[in-house]
Amino acid sequence: MKNLFLYFGIILLIGACAKAPYQLAKHKYPKKVDTKTRPISYQKKQLFKIGEVSATNQFPAARLNGFTQINDSTFQAKISPENTPINGSAWYAFQIWSEVNRTIYLQLHYTEHKHRYHPKISEDGEAWTVLDSSLVALLPDSIDAVMKLDLSPKPLWVAAQEIQDHRRVGEWVNQWKGNPLVTIGTAGNSVQGRSMYYMNLSKGDFTNKPTVVVISRQHPPEVTGYFAMQAFIEKIIQEGGDNGFLDKYRLMVYPLMNPDGVDLGHFRHNTGGIDMNRDWSKYHQPEVRQVAKHIVDECREGNNEVLLGLDFHSTYYDVYYTYDDSVQPKLPGFTKEWLQRIKTALKVDDINEQPSGLGTPVSKGWFYKQFGAESITYEIGDGTPREFIKLKGEVSATAMMDILLERKD
Repeated sequence: MKNLFLYFGIILLIGACAKAPYQLAKHKYPKKVDTKTRPISYQKKQLFKIGEVSATNQFPAARLNGFTQINDSTFQAKISPENTPINGSAWYAFQIWSEVNRTIYLQLHYTEHKHRYHPKISEDGEAWTVLDSSLVALLPDSIDAVMKLDLSPKPLWVAAQEIQDHRRVGEWVNQWKGNPLVTIGTAGNSVQGRSMYYMNLSKGDFTNKPTVVVISRQHPPEVTGYFAMQAFIEKIIQEGGDNGFLDKYRLMVYPLMNPDGVDLGHFRHNTGGIDMNRDWSKYHQPEVRQVAKHIVDECREGNNEVLLGLDFHSTYYDVYYTYDDSVQPKLPGFTKEWLQRIKTALKVDDINEQPSGLGTPVSKGWFYKQFGAESITYEIGDGTPREFIKLKGEVSATAMMDILLERKD
């Protein structure tokens, strides 16, 4: 009888473990982070006019908290974050023009953190160029920068990075409507009611297929990581239906995790005043909670085993944050092989891998704790050339597909 109870106990334990990934669980991490909602300061949307010169923040993703004149030729743009303390990602975006053609100096005055992003300019908000470095300077003994701008009556867009707001991301997602490999939906809505886009990639039925999950833009200014994610997904759509990858695997994509923060021009946080990539434990923030639940629910319905989670970000330089040897996920050897193939294809000397354990409640840790999956935080540098970003995204997709197709079940 004792052995019988032991037998049924083992069976129940195995059953509980088998079901665990398909029930969204709260997870513990060595380093706790309080992600309960905190207040933010909303910038006032307005038109600033000083004599002949005007500036505005009246568009999605704008950040301009004040506009003043210092002297005859110099103006100042005040840039403040949504709240503090906050990561040093001092985002700015505005339009500026003059009633008559003239050249001005514009000081970016930061109330928190120093100048980080080299200015990009555009005449239409779509085609962007990097402002010549000879026209931008850091002010000595200051966190501010000053730029020289040629103004005309036509508004000039000035931004920390190319603007990729909720509408523009939606246009990218919706271009795949009608593609037989792509199903488009939402994982819910943000606090302010913006759709949280979702793409499902599979050739035919995705039931029982091992799954890769891709997320992006937890942090609003991290546009370069988003560009890499775009190239990565586009390569899979272009080739995954022919090379057998989407016959065998399912891909779930969440390209804009923080739509409110993006459209509000935030440095880092959502409307809850929180870094969303610290909330993969208790899910205090609605956006993280909805996406995490959507991933779990979708995989339960499709009986999908999550093998790999990729989270695309931006930082000062290209880097891959991976698991160290203390973590043993489902794809032993995958990360080393994947990075080596990327390195070989790009013909670079160093791929810049930085391994770590499961310290803080970030998405990389969540994929392991929830699913036992491999996971990599894929970071692109702020100033990485755009053509190289595209190439890197494509090469990464090809290497992943090749390795997983070679995998023996």
